[in-house]
Amino acid sequence: MPLGLSTDLYQLTMAAGYFEAGKLEERATFELFVRRLPHNRNFVLAAGLAQAVEYLENLRYTKEEIDYLRTLPQFAHTSPAFFDYLAELRFTGDLFAVPEGTPLFPNEPFLTLRAPLVEAQIPETYLLATIGFQSMIATKAARVVKAALGRSVVEFGTRRAHSPEAGVYAGRASYIGGCGGTSNTEAGMRFGVPVFGTAAHSWVMSFSSERQAFEQLQKLLGESTVYLIDSYDTLEGARRAAELGRPLWGVRLDSGNMVTLAPAVRKILDDAGLRETKIMATGDLNEYKIHELVAARAPIDVFGVGTELSTSADAPTLGVVYKMVELEDSGNRRYTAKLSEDKHTLPGSKQIFRYRTHDVLARSSECLNAPETLLRPVMLGGQLIEPLPTADEARNHAAECLSRLPASCQSLFERPEAWRVDLSPELEALYENVRKGIAK
Repeated sequence: MPLGLSTDLYQLTMAAGYFEAGKLEERATFELFVRRLPHNRNFVLAAGLAQAVEYLENLRYTKEEIDYLRTLPQFAHTSPAFFDYLAELRFTGDLFAVPEGTPLFPNEPFLTLRAPLVEAQIPETYLLATIGFQSMIATKAARVVKAALGRSVVEFGTRRAHSPEAGVYAGRASYIGGCGGTSNTEAGMRFGVPVFGTAAHSWVMSFSSERQAFEQLQKLLGESTVYLIDSYDTLEGARRAAELGRPLWGVRLDSGNMVTLAPAVRKILDDAGLRETKIMATGDLNEYKIHELVAARAPIDVFGVGTELSTSADAPTLGVVYKMVELEDSGNRRYTAKLSEDKHTLPGSKQIFRYRTHDVLARSSECLNAPETLLRPVMLGGQLIEPLPTADEARNHAAECLSRLPASCQSLFERPEAWRVDLSPELEALYENVRKGIAK
């Protein structure tokens, strides 16, 4: 499906301007990064690369879209040749990126895009949206999973996501961040994410008795049965579940004081010989509430987290930016940077060198003796060079990377300078030279 119009208008007006100014042969390098972390985050977990690649592979314009653009007053003075150019536009550039599931820190590029100027400019909006949203959700998921201390977490937030499509990608990103699955069926089909869900309160209320509702659910789902037991009286619901016995995967608590309810429900199930039956907790959960439940030793096996996860409610924006760092014309390369206060950027394409205790942000031409270099080629000449990792592989990569971060870096409550990011002397010197040159 063509995705060219999934962008801000000013990307297209700039593209027309570049065309009219004769800048089609210039090649630009842009980087996507965050200047600073949200106030309650110690890292950002990169996600969304697969959708970024999908966009670049489908960057094109149909006749109907071009006819629409011609009607806009912003293009009243644009030559017809620009629209002919737009009809043939395809992404022919290079993309370098960190693997999905990689923890990043301020000023470290999620991706670097090098292409003819128009091809590099138009993708800005889509790349910011997909990388920013999915990285935000994956980071939140990693925090929630950390709080659960080994108990499973399932993403249940599609109904509260900012759009149905956001719900799909929230399911994907949450899985990369460490969740065991999602309630979103489409995310399951498209990305291979395990899906969970049985029945709501409306199921129970649609029958004349709670027992009848449970019996019909068990007949339908068998070993996958999960009873929602708090529609009327939670402990009575647990007793009915225990009376019906196996097959039974678990029961779900969606309200009430779970610190006291969960042990009581556990005892009812255990006394009935249902020790393997799981207790799932849902209902406005987040990492802090889960931390409290775990600290109180509430016998909860699975947490279903909805609104707080699918919207990253406490940090709902990430502040990703997409900035030009180089421009090449007829073999001459110019390094570009923004110098404004609190929003300055670093010139030149970069590489992230990761050591055991810190990172070094350096020029891409440097070769440092580091255990790991994070930015890797993904597309060359507009072509994907190898298949991207699956959501499962990205999830495993995230778990491995997070396991290597210090505990303080993953704290829910502290904001220590837990991970240092140094600039290489060459990068610092380049910035100083560009700053002095611009100031002249």
